[in-house]
Amino acid sequence: MTNLSPNAVIWDMDGVIVDTGIYHFRSWQYAFQQEGKIFTEADFQHIFGQRNDTIIRNMLGEDLTQSKIETVSSVKEEYFRQSIEHGLKPFPGVLRMLTILKENSIPAAIASSSPLENIELILRNLTIRNYFQAIVFGKEVKEGKPSPQVFLLAAKKLEVDPARCVVIEDAIAGVTGAKRAGMKCIAVTNTHPADKLYEADLVVDSLQKIGLSDLDSLFNP
Repeated sequence: MTNLSPNAVIWDMDGVIVDTGIYHFRSWQYAFQQEGKIFTEADFQHIFGQRNDTIIRNMLGEDLTQSKIETVSSVKEEYFRQSIEHGLKPFPGVLRMLTILKENSIPAAIASSSPLENIELILRNLTIRNYFQAIVFGKEVKEGKPSPQVFLLAAKKLEVDPARCVVIEDAIAGVTGAKRAGMKCIAVTNTHPADKLYEADLVVDSLQKIGLSDLDSLFNP
């Protein structure tokens, strides 16, 4: 029997590559405060990992105009980008894992609900842009996570079989989306406890614990 290995690794960004949670929370607080709406930590935990339009409709109502959604989203993202100009660091194990993938010629992609401007800014600040051969951002797909669309588009851009991809996620919606895409999924408990991420093929506390053999084992149980 031939042992299989991953053809690509698809990364979520917020909560997987870098800890931006507090910046997103404060930015949403600010944006919704402008609308006279209180945004709590419980609200944030509920919506984390979802696309902006979904979050805004959930907080302000389903009957919002597209113009209003874009206005609130712009306020939030501008505040966010100003907040993260300095001081971001990747989670432990991220640089090590990216280096392993590069050394073994396994392509990597970003599949994030965030706007492209945020993704590019973070990757540039962390000086890791050259590790990724493709980026998929929120507005490139019609449906946000837990829809599989963002992951399937990443596989398409990398020109690989979705069934031979590994997704690294931290959000419940992201794990669900990865499995709906027919992909293997490693969940990191950076945002949610392990019992909330039960759909993943492998749940770890840190990417420091993951190596190439762990990726291979997902395809060769």
